Amino acid sequence: MSEILLQQTQAARVAERFDAFRRAFPTPAAMAGAPLDKVLALWSGLGYYRRAGMLHACAKAIVARHGGHVPEQPKALLALPGVGRYTAGAVASIVFGQPEPIVDGNVARVFLRIHGIERSPDEPSVQKWSWDRAAALAHAAGDQIQGYSEGVMELGATVCTPTAPNCDACPCSAFCTARQLGLTDRIPRPKTRPERKPLAMSAIVVFDRRGRVLLEQRPEKGLWAGLWQPPTLERHGVRPPAIGATMRELDLDGLVEVIGKPARLEMATTHRTIIARVSSARAVNAGAVLKRRSGHATNLCWVSPDEMEGFGLGSAQRRMLELIV
Repeated sequence: MSEILLQQTQAARVAERFDAFRRAFPTPAAMAGAPLDKVLALWSGLGYYRRAGMLHACAKAIVARHGGHVPEQPKALLALPGVGRYTAGAVASIVFGQPEPIVDGNVARVFLRIHGIERSPDEPSVQKWSWDRAAALAHAAGDQIQGYSEGVMELGATVCTPTAPNCDACPCSAFCTARQLGLTDRIPRPKTRPERKPLAMSAIVVFDRRGRVLLEQRPEKGLWAGLWQPPTLERHGVRPPAIGATMRELDLDGLVEVIGKPARLEMATTHRTIIARVSSARAVNAGAVLKRRSGHATNLCWVSPDEMEGFGLGSAQRRMLELIV
């Protein structure tokens, strides 16, 4: 569970959530028996939400295929949903003492600096070289594989850091080519960053007479899959749809009254630049709103502000709601 949580997410952010995950899901069977919404609710704010669904599917597969016990063999681990080569290697080596290689960004940086290779870790040939090197070291580690695997990851995370590495404290400094040649600031070369795509959003936060907010669940596939949001209209580009167009396309005309001025939100994710207009509205007839919106969303409900923590919300949706609620 911790390895999937840590995929593409900083350890400090995962550390804030891990105890809550462990209490909620102490075993694979506990997660497999829980609804996906419960996993998504705890996942809120960690990003890359598809991983939450994969973790849930992984727990179900462990129960169905392995009687609720995480398998020890790398091949069986790789067959689980959401488990790739790195995660399988980390679990097999650290938990089960298997001589399996691991390569993440931290490990690749250590290898490239030690060998003085001034290239980017995301180049296919460099990736292959890194895994070959890791496999040789894992084999050489033998029965010390658990200490080696944890050690090389921690070395990259805490000593051989991307900037200002603490070379004086590094146990590899005597044979590190990058240090000897003064190249630690140039190795590795930066990864190629994908260009962020603009996404314009217009959301309407609808309140009923009791102060509850209408939330709708997004489709199971696509962006923010399975997460909850206020009724929202999305467009590619940088200009959010006007309130009139939003009301018409969300089929809310005649059912809600817009109140106050809209708020604006701009934020960047790994792949997108989000520009959002967030409007507040009061339901004229809460029942009619639910009935009409049920033709557009599979699941929807009125939620009090105190209940929102129990719903899986993406960072963008959470911030939009915080502007109004």
